Amino acid sequence: MALDDLAAIRLVLTDFDGVLTDNRVLVDQDGREAVFCNRADGLGCDLLRAAGIEVLIVSTETNPVVAARARKLRVGVLQAVDDKAAAVAGLLAERGLRPEEALFIGNDVNDLGALTTVGVAVCPADAHADVRAVAAHVTGAVGGSGVLREVTDLLLAARRAATPDGTGT
Repeated sequence: MALDDLAAIRLVLTDFDGVLTDNRVLVDQDGREAVFCNRADGLGCDLLRAAGIEVLIVSTETNPVVAARARKLRVGVLQAVDDKAAAVAGLLAERGLRPEEALFIGNDVNDLGALTTVGVAVCPADAHADVRAVAAHVTGAVGGSGVLREVTDLLLAARRAATPDGTGT
């Protein structure tokens, strides 16, 4: 994956479970779910927002924990998405973006359509083999261990490299 590919990114889309979490869920006796997320991803969202890059979670599930994390991160969220490729294509059309201006981070086979709809496909180190096979970049981090923060650093470095003064602005 070339830095040039990343300098054009204006929209980062990410799956939730297995990317922003370690793909495990804690279920209590009342059926309430809890997951572990990495605070570094929150800083990544702040840095992306400051750089004018939108972040949005795209999840197959409808789950209050996903909505709560999205609120905490101050990012948009689409839940109950059965066809992620169609959802991503719709998001691009709504925003007037070309696929080359979007990046998707996914970890499992239900993300394959979305990963092939955007210009840059990324996955965590522990993603399913079929997902790793289509990804332009496999992070060093596993799901739930700062995947989005790692991607943030790559995007911001690409922006800095693409500007004459190296500031990214």
